[in-house]
This record gives sequence, structure tokens and C-alpha cells, in this order.
Amino acid sequence: MKLPVVKLDSAKAGEIELSDAVFGISEIRSDILQRMVRYQLSKRQAGTHSTQNRDDVSVTTKKLYRQKGTGGARHGSRNAPIFVGGGVAHGPHPHSHAHGLPKKVRALAMKHALSSKVKDEAVIVLDAFSGEKTKDLVAQLKKLGVSNALFIGGSEVDAKFAKAARNIPNIDVLPLAGLNVYDVLRRKTLVLSREAVEGVNARFAEAEKA
Repeated sequence: MKLPVVKLDSAKAGEIELSDAVFGISEIRSDILQRMVRYQLSKRQAGTHSTQNRDDVSVTTKKLYRQKGTGGARHGSRNAPIFVGGGVAHGPHPHSHAHGLPKKVRALAMKHALSSKVKDEAVIVLDAFSGEKTKDLVAQLKKLGVSNALFIGGSEVDAKFAKAARNIPNIDVLPLAGLNVYDVLRRKTLVLSREAVEGVNARFAEAEKA
């Protein structure tokens, strides 16, 4: 599979070969994509929610009233969950929400995410990301027809380009190492640099050999 390569000013810069095994899957598995997105979001959850149990609340441990003869229920301490200011029974405590997902499933999810963008004709390959002023970059993106996109650069992203893009709403810029399913799916258009495409092809080619 081949896609045209363009420059930021919309000028043509040749073509590039995309691996059919990575970008050419015809039947997109939405269930695999859902599992991967859930896996990513679960890892991002802080899990810091916490409540105080009976041992944590600061109240007197003195017996409320005598055991018998009051006509009321028997109580030994005010830190019981039924009292205002008492401990919480079975409340949440800090813990990790992360769960496992096989490496093969994660790799397959990435392939399906990239293929879904190609299938929707929402992939643009740029020759390179070069430093621009925000005003100039907005005009160039408008000419390219890009308003909501994820830019994936090579091993490193041009600092000037990243700085100019961060002021534009709905535009994300990541290096190749940061390529992930969730960010690919949440943006309408996927913009890859020539180096990024070569890196993705090489990554999955090595994985298949292994």
C-alpha cells in the first residue's frame, strides 16, 4: 500500500510504502480496540480515593452510655459507622485500577487502530515537521484540511513545531515512542512523519520476526 507524502505547505513530496499487515486490515475489530482503550484508561486512573474506617477516625473511645436500662440499643464507641463522624464501613481505599492485557492483543489493537484511520482516509503523511510560528502553522493546517489531529513525529519531535502546535486546540504532537491506540482514536486525523511511518513498519516487522 502506498500513500502520497506532502509537505506542510501542501506541496507533493513523493510516495511512501505502508505495510499492509499494519495499515491494511480490512475488518476492524472494535472489541479489541475497546479492550485496549479500557486498558490504557485504567492505568491512568489515580486510585487515590480513600475513606476512614473505625480505626482512622478521631473520636473518644469512652462508652456512650450504660449498657442497660436506657431503652436504646447497646453501643460501646462513637466511631461505629451508624454515627455521624464515625468510620465508613467497606469504603474505598487507595489501589491500582490497572489490569493486564496480553502483548499480542496490544500489538493487534495498534494495527487495527492504524488501519481504521487508513480505511477512513484520515491519514496524512508529512515529509517532516519543521518549526513554525503558531499563526503560520494554523494557516498551513487549514490548507491541509486538518483541524482535529494527532501528529506523530520520529524519535524526536522538532521543538519549535511542538511549541507552535501546543497553542492550537484539538492538535496533539507526540514522538514515535508515544504512539498509542487511545490518542489515535480520539483525534479525527492521524498525521505521520515519513520517519514515523518507517519506524512503525520496522517495529512490527521486527515483532513478526521475533
